[in-house]
Amino acid sequence: ILFAVWFGIAAYRKYSSGGGYPNISLSAPLPGIPKPVFASVDGHEKYETKITTLENGLKVASQNKFGQFCTVGILVNSGSRHEAKYPSGIAHFLEKLAFSSTAQYGSKDEILLTLEKHGGICDCQTSRDTTMYAVSAEVKGLDTVVSLLSDAVLQPRLLDEEIEMTKMAIRFELEDLNMRPDPEPLLTEMIHAAAYRGNTVGLPRFCPVDNVEKIDKKVLHGYLRNYYCPERMVLAGVGIEHEQLVECARKYLLNVKPVWETPSGKISVAGSQKTNVFFPLQEEDFIPFAVLNMMMGGGGSFSAGGPGKGMFTRLYLNVLNRHHWMYNATSYHHSYEDSGLLCIHASADPRQVREMVEIITREFIQMAGNTGEMELERAKTQLKSMLMMNLESRPVIFEDVGRQVLSTGKRKLPHELCDLISKVTASDIKRVTAKMLRSKPAVAALGDLTELPSYEHIQAALSSKDGRLPRMYRLFR
Repeated sequence: ILFAVWFGIAAYRKYSSGGGYPNISLSAPLPGIPKPVFASVDGHEKYETKITTLENGLKVASQNKFGQFCTVGILVNSGSRHEAKYPSGIAHFLEKLAFSSTAQYGSKDEILLTLEKHGGICDCQTSRDTTMYAVSAEVKGLDTVVSLLSDAVLQPRLLDEEIEMTKMAIRFELEDLNMRPDPEPLLTEMIHAAAYRGNTVGLPRFCPVDNVEKIDKKVLHGYLRNYYCPERMVLAGVGIEHEQLVECARKYLLNVKPVWETPSGKISVAGSQKTNVFFPLQEEDFIPFAVLNMMMGGGGSFSAGGPGKGMFTRLYLNVLNRHHWMYNATSYHHSYEDSGLLCIHASADPRQVREMVEIITREFIQMAGNTGEMELERAKTQLKSMLMMNLESRPVIFEDVGRQVLSTGKRKLPHELCDLISKVTASDIKRVTAKMLRSKPAVAALGDLTELPSYEHIQAALSSKDGRLPRMYRLFR
């Protein structure tokens, strides 16, 4: 573009004295301009995800991407769902303690200074089923980055002063969480606890206040010993050559003895039984549920409109546009390796809670009805565009590669996911909705709940044909 601009200026100067412009066809090559060289692919998609499994069970996955920076990290099949036999909150502690002092680095400042030499930053995030340590830095610093990641994951010192600072940070975060005007994080915690009865993914993602003092170095080492093993890990990288990443993995992750390793054997931790409130996250169900979630959409009553904002989704058309007193109605899809939840979060004045609940139960029942061709195509197109836009970001590609390889051992490429989305039909939507409505609902509520219907009434509404709550008659109001 820059060349075209300057060429145009040069041409203008040449002929601005009054002479006529030459008769040059825009479809023919310009005289004196070098022939352009276009990028090409070798038969199949050049940037497909490559996966190698090392002798110790650790998987190495990479996706090449043009640029001088890369994102590399270690993902562990470990999160709050694995704390059934431990005090809840360990994953939260490990997230805060990540990239602190290690066997090789004396402090977090040393780690940050090392990364700065390569223009790098680091981060750690935990979810209910995954812990992710990630670094973005220049490609030429890959050896240093993988060495640092290995040290941070397998050789943390977990000093007493670091644990005390973490306890202070967690207490502050919990206070802040309860003071936020947005109740969505708390409602998400509550709906998981209700749906899974406090087991597996229903265990709290944030450390409960009562457990802050229960977690120490010994507890952390016991947890790490069971879950931070090579066969539960993936070293994922985006923007680097696969062979180079495998070489670094063999060098720093193959024969490394973790700091918590002891002669005693591993402890077997059995998972708790689950309730029947969720649906199995099978591949044939996952994509239709994602499309259904987009079709429901929703948002706040003051959301700005415009293309791609979901103003034609059901929760806007049927709920927010018709009931001006509702503050919010939004659909959420929480998906996991073996289960998932489809939720509708709604908020309104406490005096209208009963009416709000009935509006939402009716929307759930209407999901099982006929789906219009236009709204289905709109939801599929919106889902595909959101997928492709998100995967333009290198860190998002890294997370997608790591999570897919960690849970399935392989990765579906974006065009494969788009093909699966395109194949979703109205009958698929009806099938997964009927399957969902056969299970018991989970309900979570915050605020003044005087007018909240009983669980039995909500369950009766979701079992009825029209989604209406049973009528209540009062002698005195």
